[in-house]
Amino acid sequence: MEQKDKQKDKMPKVENPLGELPVNGLLIKFAVPSIIAMLVSALYNIVDQFFIGRSVGGLGNAATNIAFPLSITCIAIALLFGIGGASAFNLSMGAGDKKTAAYYIGNPATMLFVLGTLLCIFTQIFMTPLLKFFGSPDDVIGYAMTYTRITSIGFPFLIFATGGGHLIRADGSPGMTMVCNMAGAVINTILDAIFVFGFSMGMAGAALATIIGQVVSAAIAVIYICHYKTVKIEIKHLKPQGKYLSKIISLGASPFSNQVAMMVVQIVMNKSLKYYGSLSVYGEAVPIACVGIITKVNQVFFSFLIGISQGLQPIASFNYGAKKYSRVKSVYLRAVFYGAVLSVIAFIMFQVFPRNIIAVFGDGSEEYFQFAVNYFRIFLFFTFLNFMQPISSNFFTAIGKPKRGIFLSLTRQIIFLLPLLVILPLIMGIDGIMYAGPVADCMAGLASIIMVSRELKNPCYKK
Repeated sequence: MEQKDKQKDKMPKVENPLGELPVNGLLIKFAVPSIIAMLVSALYNIVDQFFIGRSVGGLGNAATNIAFPLSITCIAIALLFGIGGASAFNLSMGAGDKKTAAYYIGNPATMLFVLGTLLCIFTQIFMTPLLKFFGSPDDVIGYAMTYTRITSIGFPFLIFATGGGHLIRADGSPGMTMVCNMAGAVINTILDAIFVFGFSMGMAGAALATIIGQVVSAAIAVIYICHYKTVKIEIKHLKPQGKYLSKIISLGASPFSNQVAMMVVQIVMNKSLKYYGSLSVYGEAVPIACVGIITKVNQVFFSFLIGISQGLQPIASFNYGAKKYSRVKSVYLRAVFYGAVLSVIAFIMFQVFPRNIIAVFGDGSEEYFQFAVNYFRIFLFFTFLNFMQPISSNFFTAIGKPKRGIFLSLTRQIIFLLPLLVILPLIMGIDGIMYAGPVADCMAGLASIIMVSRELKNPCYKK
């Protein structure tokens, strides 16, 4: 027995590839599937918007925008436990604590499904007051209720599939995360065409197609987590425990806060668009419908940025836990470079082709297109700088500094954009809503640059 132990000690130690392989190759390996997964996830909303716009019209598109805060809530919960659990898992694995790491997969897996179920029940009970609170005009609420009554049934599956994707990525399987998301989106797209156009089911058809796709994605995530590669997930790991959940929540608080901020801003935005729209030539529904479409198009662009930041996470977390700080700095700078290139491309598209983009989602009045084009060009003017905040926020979370990540995640939405959405329309009317966007984007970008510059001046990153 002693001889076997000695032989085992003499065996060469196998290093984790996260700490050894070139960071650029690792970032591409993890980021590309993450980007595809995020794009596919964004397709859920885009596809619904397309089919609803072509069949139901502007009121249907406005209805999906009214219901959008609930989708954001689902993503917030998914990121809280998905990214939080993945970051804690990779930090523990980097430090060599494999026994504890298993709890950082099992605990969030349980919480994802439980909280999704509770949100579904809450939405079904309080649906009407919720949708009115979100700013629904009277001529839109009927469509919004039809859509939400069905999609809320899929909340547990949406949350588990999204959060579970991060847990799967932490296991070194970004490709499976992509498959998980892609399977659901493909099914959603096919069924949208069948239900909405083939069976003329309108809002109900789009909603039904969405939840069927989410169920399939969640099923794939469950099967994978039951056969996790790097650690064995047992029943004891699924039982939520405070000491593990506290760390998971602290590390997931930054992306969670960002999503909650988006939800708050979305509600305020809907209410402002309804009020100031009624005082303008556009009316109540046109601004809400346009902003709903543009927000979802912008989500496609942000899918690239978030995918890069998610690809960064396991590499930065592992190497920070292993005290390989030069690799942490290197992967961050590489992520920022890719984000900058994509942001400039998106900026050019939003400035040059706004009418072409909005026309994809159906016809409208001249006022409809006028508002949409102005909103694209003004509200999204600082798109070329928007890569800094999500990548930097997730960077701080990945290296175990969640307070800084939380602050950065709140800069654009809560600290800057929300007050501007209240103040500028008082002076400029509905145009004030448009100009709030670029001011907030610029200030959030500058805050990110300052905070990251200070972090990277730490002598440990020069070793």
